[in-house]
Amino acid sequence: MEKQLFNVGKIINTHGIKGEVKVHRVTDFDERFEPGQLLYWVSDKKEPKPLVIRTHRIHKGFDLVSFEDHPTINDVEGYKNGKLMVSEEHQEELDDHEFYFYEIIGCTVFLESGEELGEIKEILTPGANDVWVVKRKNQPDVLIPYIEPVVKEVDTERKTIIIDPIEGLLD
Repeated sequence: MEKQLFNVGKIINTHGIKGEVKVHRVTDFDERFEPGQLLYWVSDKKEPKPLVIRTHRIHKGFDLVSFEDHPTINDVEGYKNGKLMVSEEHQEELDDHEFYFYEIIGCTVFLESGEELGEIKEILTPGANDVWVVKRKNQPDVLIPYIEPVVKEVDTERKTIIIDPIEGLLD
């Protein structure tokens, strides 16, 4: 069975001549880029390549990372535009009422009455709380804030979510 991998960043360029790459991060977990961590480089039509972090630093809002056994720019030049991914067994444990995006996207949303609202197609992260974009049949998408008064139950096993919309939310 193929190992499931999850995106934590994209290599957007090299940096300097000592094998560093500039990464656009898409994870909240700083520990993903700590020295010694195992990540996989993934690009179109190529097998995932395991890489171990050698160094990490932040520079101008980007993560600069180097890998063990890749001491020069020539060693990392081919990694540009590839994704850095983590395997499922290396994912962090989350607290109660916290979920990975892949666990929420694709869930069917129901009202407390049992009426089906639609399916979550995207998650926005504007600031204070996440906002789930729900695709409805024959209606415009609706935005559901992930807040306690609205989201009543999340069952990632059954891929279902029950909400109690506040006034005006579905208009």
